[in-house]
Amino acid sequence: MIDLARKKVTVVGLGRFGGGIGVTQWLCGQGAEVTVSDRASADDLAGSVAQLEGLDVKLHLGGHDLDDFLQADLLVVSPAIPQDIPPLKAAGQAGVPRTTEMNLFIRRCAAPIVGITGSVGKSTTTAMIGEILSRNYTVHVGGNIGKSLLGDLDAIEPDHVVVLEMSSFQLEQTEAIGVSPKISLVTNLSPNHLDRHGTMESYAGAKQNIFRFQGQSDLLILNSSDESLADWADLAPGRVDYFDPQGEPFDLQVTGQHNQFNAQAAWAVARELGVDRRIAADALRQFKSLSHRLQLAAEGGGVKYYNDSKCTTPGGLIVALDAFEPRTVVVIAGGSDKNVSFDEMGSAIARRAKGLVVLGSTAQKIAAAVEKSRSDPEPAVCSAVDLDSAVAAAVELASSGDVVLLSPACASYDMFTNYQQRGDQFVELAVRFAAGER
Repeated sequence: MIDLARKKVTVVGLGRFGGGIGVTQWLCGQGAEVTVSDRASADDLAGSVAQLEGLDVKLHLGGHDLDDFLQADLLVVSPAIPQDIPPLKAAGQAGVPRTTEMNLFIRRCAAPIVGITGSVGKSTTTAMIGEILSRNYTVHVGGNIGKSLLGDLDAIEPDHVVVLEMSSFQLEQTEAIGVSPKISLVTNLSPNHLDRHGTMESYAGAKQNIFRFQGQSDLLILNSSDESLADWADLAPGRVDYFDPQGEPFDLQVTGQHNQFNAQAAWAVARELGVDRRIAADALRQFKSLSHRLQLAAEGGGVKYYNDSKCTTPGGLIVALDAFEPRTVVVIAGGSDKNVSFDEMGSAIARRAKGLVVLGSTAQKIAAAVEKSRSDPEPAVCSAVDLDSAVAAAVELASSGDVVLLSPACASYDMFTNYQQRGDQFVELAVRFAAGER
């Protein structure tokens, strides 16, 4: 861990989602000479730039300047940045060291870390774990769930617990520091981000970094019912335990069988850390849905509107469908393409949905997957040019007692800045349509 004071550090990728904000603020606090490089323009990044106001930082936006890479003492690269862009390749050839926000944090964190990854459910499971553990510990929750914890390092003590959601993008870079969390949980594994990783083997390999560097006394917790994880225990250098998705159910406010699965995973972590089940049950009873994750957005005319914009995988949409009665859900799906198959999802929609409205660059692929599996007149399928017209079309297909569900199964980048913007727009539209406005 180098002293960053007076070091020239280039943060590669500020992001519209603001992923580079926390690390930029922290680096400035360490006395580094910080430059932020992003291909997007200042106008596109206005919201993120505003949060850096008052900091002594150079903003080089609208394109990458090679000198910012070659003359730096350290590059801090956003996980979302493709690792093979020319400036990074040139910097690598020149021997310029690089790291990530996650790696900077892990190397400096004084408290034991609980790491959570998986293809579906990791954000809610992370939040549930934080809610339970807060009854017995001082807990810090962050990572891919949306909060940088670098700014909290001075407040994190050895007897605290840190709970980190860790994406495959973040985990593929942790190999550089050879560190895994003391407790690692894998919720499940299904195809995702193949546009980045290329193959399922590469995707799984990135996920496996969450336990690859554990010690013998550390713990890996796996989903006992996920066959994709069946041989992972053999790869673990430490202890292995399992959670049973069908275990004794908890009394939950949040809807859907998948949230029972999430609760069982969270309980497995809490149990390892000595939390009594009664305490865990009380915490889970009070747990509320996270924004953009099967969030009840509005209700009107007998129709409920659910915002599941965080769903960016086919498996996530299948899980969301299973939360409701068959043939009561009109699904809005589609977005940018991550090169994953929609066949299994199409079959689930054909069996369970009342209607489907597709939009975005994957619209026709999703519709074709449903048609391939169709055996009944339902679901009705139509397409929309934007989210406004998609909600309008879904409302036309819905009747009293039905659900209009935004569960895109795709990333948002073809039409939106991020999934939050997509979800926020859906909530606004849901409130309007629920009130009878058109």
